[in-house]
Amino acid sequence: MDTKELLKKVRKIEIKTRRLSDHVFGGEYHSTFKGRGMTFSEVRQYQYGDDVRSIDWNVTARYNEPFVKVFEEERELTMMLMVDVSGSELFGTGNQFKKEVITEISATLAFSALQNNDKVGLILFSDQVELFIPPKKGKSHILRIIRELLEFHPESKKTNIAEALKFLTNVMKKKAIVFVLSDFIAQDYDNTLRIVGNKHDVTGIRVYDEKEEHIPNLGMVQMLDAETGKSKLIDTQSRKVRRAYWQYHQERVDYFMDAFTKSGSGAIHCRVDESYVKKLLGYFKQRG
Repeated sequence: MDTKELLKKVRKIEIKTRRLSDHVFGGEYHSTFKGRGMTFSEVRQYQYGDDVRSIDWNVTARYNEPFVKVFEEERELTMMLMVDVSGSELFGTGNQFKKEVITEISATLAFSALQNNDKVGLILFSDQVELFIPPKKGKSHILRIIRELLEFHPESKKTNIAEALKFLTNVMKKKAIVFVLSDFIAQDYDNTLRIVGNKHDVTGIRVYDEKEEHIPNLGMVQMLDAETGKSKLIDTQSRKVRRAYWQYHQERVDYFMDAFTKSGSGAIHCRVDESYVKKLLGYFKQRG
């Protein structure tokens, strides 16, 4: 992708997702994800109705009239976007690949954080951490994240969610809002997720294609595994084959739900041809 084409794509995503974050998600994001607590702001004169427990007795004694301490919510938060860039994300049977939907969701979340003056960081992972962008504020930083989501080419096509979660625990010492965006065609990450969930506010966003649920009856089909590169001739006319295909998918979905529920984390399912806007809004309102 040349520079001109890349900038055009970045701008297109910025316009679409920023509009969503400004008009739809901004308030929901703010009310869903609270700050770290209350921090001292100022001292002012006592007014009728103020809680007597907030009186600052030292200042009151000095000026011989009552003053109260004013506190405000410490709003500054850090959002970490953990994005799966393995081979299976380059799949889609409709108008979009899973990767494209994941990029749009990530951009929308990032601009929502920007609107609240929060920091945003990015971890791109396959079966290894491919790229880490430390959390930072500012529009130019968000646009850099979008550029990486659009044009980054991973070294590996495989998936290891546990490895990415371990990396997160090493680089993020303070509590963060963490979104893990993947198709979650993986296992063996539940124990690591439980450790991460004890420290951070984690949400898994599972993006999938409808053809990953049920394979259509198309006769003999040559199928390619996007992560291993291996191909195999499959008889899709066989009910047994179609049943096994569905069971494999369902096992991954059940594992995803079980792992995120037991770790105290949130979970969102988003099919490529569905509105991720409705899914995110519903999730924010449920939590808020």
